[in-house]
Amino acid sequence: MNLEDLLLRPLERLELDQAIEWAAEEGWNPGLHDADIFWETDPAGFVGAEYEGNLVATGSIVSYDDNFGFMGFFIVRPDLRGKGIGTKLWFFRRDQLRSRLNPGAAIGMDGVFDMQDWYARGGFQFTHRNLRMHGTGQAASRHPLVVPLRSVPLDQVYSFDQSHFGCARDSFIKSWITMPDSTALGFVDDNRLCGFGTIRQCREGHKIGPLFAETPEAAEQLFTSLSSQADGKPIWMDIPENNSDAVALATRHGMTEVFGCARMYHGEIPDLPWNQIYGITTFELG
Repeated sequence: MNLEDLLLRPLERLELDQAIEWAAEEGWNPGLHDADIFWETDPAGFVGAEYEGNLVATGSIVSYDDNFGFMGFFIVRPDLRGKGIGTKLWFFRRDQLRSRLNPGAAIGMDGVFDMQDWYARGGFQFTHRNLRMHGTGQAASRHPLVVPLRSVPLDQVYSFDQSHFGCARDSFIKSWITMPDSTALGFVDDNRLCGFGTIRQCREGHKIGPLFAETPEAAEQLFTSLSSQADGKPIWMDIPENNSDAVALATRHGMTEVFGCARMYHGEIPDLPWNQIYGITTFELG
């Protein structure tokens, strides 16, 4: 293969569907409606490598209002791995995303553990591990303070999400919490939102994410109510290992680690309340 013939370019909408299929083949178990929401969030946020007219690799370079970027969805076609395609596309993605952001804006990523040192050579700093936990949904009664998130004013949801994600992503959240085949719940005490979470249907079972809560009690009640939506079915949640309460919650409900990624940042590391982050939203978009 002559890497000089590799064309690095933005993806078309149908090519994102191809990336979703590759992700499914890799065992990432995408949500049924992930592609539509990802594209709506940032149509210019997905790039790929083309060789001899065929798409051979993909990756995301999503910008959140030019203030924060996230790199994910990094897949090279299995039969072409080890030929340098991934290296060329990865640095292209990093540099393209930097050019789309305001000066000094940070970039986040969740990379596989065995590539951590390689990503560090590209300027990324490790902060902690995010662990994919697997369990089974269980029926539970809903706590009176757990309510449908649609009953909470959107400005409260946006503000709470921003304080836990690190920047505004209002359009994404509006789509994420109202997607088909999903349930979004909030924990509201004295008319104030103290936590929220979403569970969505995937190719197999369901995934919970995000799950943000100010207290372990709020996280517990949200988790059990969300889990109840998938009673007897497989569930997954990606938890930050640096939140001991998140680890305890997952363990308490019989969840076990099946996969993990290193959370890394390029630029200034965001100051996030990790003790209130029980489940990240996605490995693909942060």
